[in-house]
Amino acid sequence: MRIIKAELSDLPAVLALQRLAYQSEAQLVGDFSIPPLTQTLDELTADFHIGIILKAAHKNAPSEILGSVRGRFSGNTLQIGRLIVHPSCQNQGIGTALLLGIEALYPGMRYELFTSDKSCKNLSLYIKNGYKEYKQEPLNERVNLIFLEKYGR
Repeated sequence: MRIIKAELSDLPAVLALQRLAYQSEAQLVGDFSIPPLTQTLDELTADFHIGIILKAAHKNAPSEILGSVRGRFSGNTLQIGRLIVHPSCQNQGIGTALLLGIEALYPGMRYELFTSDKSCKNLSLYIKNGYKEYKQEPLNERVNLIFLEKYGR
């Protein structure tokens, strides 16, 4: 597996994987209208042009995308989002590799991400990789978002 920058031509596959990967999150929160499931290709393309998108790809088949992560700058903070891994490839270190890969591109920064309070697997991954909760905000009457941060070296 290789962690590399996604190309514009990868975006349809990234979007399809995103929709597949976020089905479990939608079930957890009881809402299938969450932004990762309703995002359009045009919106993803706009994200591509204002931030960075990495992909996890097979070494011998770079067009086969196993996972992806995005980053966008806000001041001295890299906001990390949409960390996704194909459901059949989860628990194999791909999510960790993507998270560490995007951090490695921007050392010494503050990294920030968020997830649902119902996403125990996500929270465990982030905490295991040095992230600490710094605030919670309600998303709706059923779900709180937990914001986590980490300071790079």
